[in-house]
Amino acid sequence: MTTYGHIEWALEVRYFVQHITNKRLTVLTKICASWRLTCILPSRNWQSTMFRITTQKKRSKILLTVEGRLAGESVSTLEQCWRELHGGSPSEKFNVDLCGVSFIDPAGKTLLKEIHRQGGRLVAQGCLNQETVKEITGEAERSEQADTKKDPKRSHIIFYIALFSLLLISPALTPAQPETQPQSPRQQSSLAAEAPAGVRRLTLDQAVTLALKQNTTAQIAVLTAAQGEQDQKIALSELLPQAQVGVTEQWERLNLVAQFGGRRIFPGFPGHLGPYPVFSAGPSFNGPVFDLTLFRRYQASRSAAKASRADSLSTREQVILLVVSQYIGSLRSIADVEASQSRVDLAQALYNQAADLQKEGVGTGIDTLRANVELQNEKQRLLEAQATRETSLFGLSRLLNLDPRQQIELGDSLSFFETPQPDVEVSIEEGLSARHEWQSLQEQIRAAENQKKAASAERLPSIHFNGNWAQLGTDPSGAIPTYNYAGTLSFPLFTGGRIRAETVRADLDIQKLRQQQADLRNQIALDVKTALINLDSARSQVRVANLGVQLSKEEVDQARDRFNAGVANNIEVIQAQDSLARANDNQIAALYRFNQARADLARSIGQMERVYAK
Repeated sequence: MTTYGHIEWALEVRYFVQHITNKRLTVLTKICASWRLTCILPSRNWQSTMFRITTQKKRSKILLTVEGRLAGESVSTLEQCWRELHGGSPSEKFNVDLCGVSFIDPAGKTLLKEIHRQGGRLVAQGCLNQETVKEITGEAERSEQADTKKDPKRSHIIFYIALFSLLLISPALTPAQPETQPQSPRQQSSLAAEAPAGVRRLTLDQAVTLALKQNTTAQIAVLTAAQGEQDQKIALSELLPQAQVGVTEQWERLNLVAQFGGRRIFPGFPGHLGPYPVFSAGPSFNGPVFDLTLFRRYQASRSAAKASRADSLSTREQVILLVVSQYIGSLRSIADVEASQSRVDLAQALYNQAADLQKEGVGTGIDTLRANVELQNEKQRLLEAQATRETSLFGLSRLLNLDPRQQIELGDSLSFFETPQPDVEVSIEEGLSARHEWQSLQEQIRAAENQKKAASAERLPSIHFNGNWAQLGTDPSGAIPTYNYAGTLSFPLFTGGRIRAETVRADLDIQKLRQQQADLRNQIALDVKTALINLDSARSQVRVANLGVQLSKEEVDQARDRFNAGVANNIEVIQAQDSLARANDNQIAALYRFNQARADLARSIGQMERVYAK
């Protein structure tokens, strides 16, 4: 029976590891290595990030069952558990069961490679985990298979031949290279040798520009568009003449008896001719004169290249939207930290005031206790806001493809300014004309229509030419010029229904693309309407939130004065602090919604790069 968070032994002992330090976890692993140990690392999102390690000893081997996400802190936990178990029992055989692992990050793969190198056997199920295990163990398996496939009788001969060949050839081909020292594990890392120094300050414009240059998704989109350009050139080359030059020399021998039906023409006639040499050298060429199918395919490839470029631009806008949203979210997190810090300062001042009044005999102990509780609550909120800020900044650094060790800070702040409310119909028309997804679908429809025309054009005749000119003879000195020019007219008589099937398939592609176009039209209209509604609502929320912050500050001042004068206890002060906290949160959220709505509107009308990439 497997239970969550306890050790299975004669008695059931529940020991959760949420508050266990690494040192305590190490001691617990040492004690229970010979029994069945189950550890769970809980987090805020229990169902998605739960990690469990189960250790069970069976006869002469130890089974290590891993379940959950092998990423982040889970990697260090598994590494520590493996070191303790392997160090305590180096002669034991270890099986690492990865059937319950849902995700493995690069650090987890590195750890699994080290476990496999130290003798641990990896067991996995599922496509991703099996591919990861094959990647780790594949090199050793390939070397073993290569050894078993060799012929034992000829292996020594092949070895010595290869050895002498390398000894003779390698000095002439290999340039002299300076001696290199073995690289340390840190030098073999994919990170830069030196960590970036200092803190990098980024404005929103700089972050967007940097993302367009370094973001991997944007770069992949550019490469995909470049592939479309090359596909267009390949299709164009089919319409152009082709020429090549060749030189051949061969020996031929003909069976004359077989050429004449296996009988001699007359007595004394030789049964064969040759061998004799044949030498040929010269150019050959070919090309289409009229082939409508090739021309239609070229038109389809040209439209496909335009669609690929439009997709690349659409991806750029999507990357800009992600960066802008992450940047605005980071600004919101920073604003939350600043607001929380100001509330901590206010709570500290109110606590000091309550303590002073108690010392003077005016205040009571319950007032001081309530002020202290409120102070601790505000400190808790500050810690949570600081963690959210750091996580948000790490996410922005990931989008910008920066060095993981690079520290960044933001140069802008959440701002509000009055903007006119755009018209809905005008915005929808602008989105349909400027959105790159719409342009891509239009080009894909044109490409599918040309593919349909190309399939229909296969029923028409086509004209091609080919020929060659060569110096032909038994040897180069006796060769004479020869040539062969030909033109070919061909048209299909029977293709087994292939042409009709290609035409119908192209027509189905067109219908599918038109359905996607109709869905995209509705999606663009929905995006525009939603962005305009959110923008108008956020504008009003900012005005209300600003007024709420102003009134909450006045409420805090008045409650503080009443408490200081002894007219009331500090319950009114605590309530006023809570009102101010809610007002600050509302103001930050309203500013975030306003700036996010502006970005969503720019994306919905296809103006993301024009507005934010300056």
